Amino acid sequence: MPIVAIIPSLAASSTTAAATSVTPLAALSQWAPIVWLKTTPVVYPILEIGHIVGIALVFGTLWIVDLRILGRMPMFDVNQLAKHILPWTVAGFLLAALTGLTMFVSRIGDLINNPAFVLKIGLLFAAGSNAAVLHARGAINSDSTLTRAQAILSILIWLAVIVCGRWIAYI
Repeated sequence: MPIVAIIPSLAASSTTAAATSVTPLAALSQWAPIVWLKTTPVVYPILEIGHIVGIALVFGTLWIVDLRILGRMPMFDVNQLAKHILPWTVAGFLLAALTGLTMFVSRIGDLINNPAFVLKIGLLFAAGSNAAVLHARGAINSDSTLTRAQAILSILIWLAVIVCGRWIAYI
């Protein structure tokens, strides 16, 4: 015989506890800053603008370095170009990550079930891994077939990230 059948008050308290338990996602959605974010109409569009600016900085700066790796703009040394552009890339990534994370937290229940969002996050990890491998090899050698392949892969991954980001609203 189950213990809750023997002690009726235990059965009542366990049903009450189950009825009042709150999932971590539900608790997060009731957190005051998230409620404010959801109920203040101007905040989310401002976050979206910041996110787009961050993405533009990331993609724009990476595009320049990747095109240089692929042989465009030969008048610039690829390593010097990357050195001067990297702070802008990092700033753009931080802006996109901060605004993206804030938007994610405000719609976490919707987004974790959205295939376009899940794919976008996977692609971001792929882009980061590609960049880590490129920079872990030392100075950028634009004559290397592997480096050129990584530049093409970088462009394609970031285009896919942008496409997935746009598709989030439609899936």
